[in-house]
Amino acid sequence: MARRRILDATAELAGERGIDGTTIAAITERSGLPKSSIYWHFGDKEALIASVVDDSYQRWIEHIKSTTEPGDHQRLGPGFGPSISAITNSPDFIRLGLMLSLDQRQPNSPARQRFIEIRSEVRVNLQRLYRATFPHLSDASLERLSELTMALTDGYFIAERAEETELARNHYLIEAAIHGAASSLG
Repeated sequence: MARRRILDATAELAGERGIDGTTIAAITERSGLPKSSIYWHFGDKEALIASVVDDSYQRWIEHIKSTTEPGDHQRLGPGFGPSISAITNSPDFIRLGLMLSLDQRQPNSPARQRFIEIRSEVRVNLQRLYRATFPHLSDASLERLSELTMALTDGYFIAERAEETELARNHYLIEAAIHGAASSLG
């Protein structure tokens, strides 16, 4: 319960103020818990931010599993839309991760490293998905498709935050781009 309150408060604050503006004092105030509780559960702010990134990623995975039929998240057609739109329901890992990626002051921070690990996991899972969907493509082509998917998703996520579009509404465009790219690579 205390851990969850700290994670939620930190995610909210980071979304409002950015990572630098998310101080231990602000987290204490927002969560209603003492600093000692934050340090006991997480050790320091860097580990806490890494935990928020990881927690949001796990929530994203659970949301995908709960909104798709068994096996659908392993096929491009039926599971792709819910996988992309689930980012809207658990945006903290991508929002914080993109902030961390763009901030070059602490390239080896635990939170940034966890986001890089998550992106690697997602890339591997996308390549698995694309291997089943496009069995004729080479490993290099599958890697390029996964890079394209992540770049498109990142871009749509940022555009959604700028209130230019809705990621969930436009997932089919990403899917169409993947199919088009697969055709040109194959």
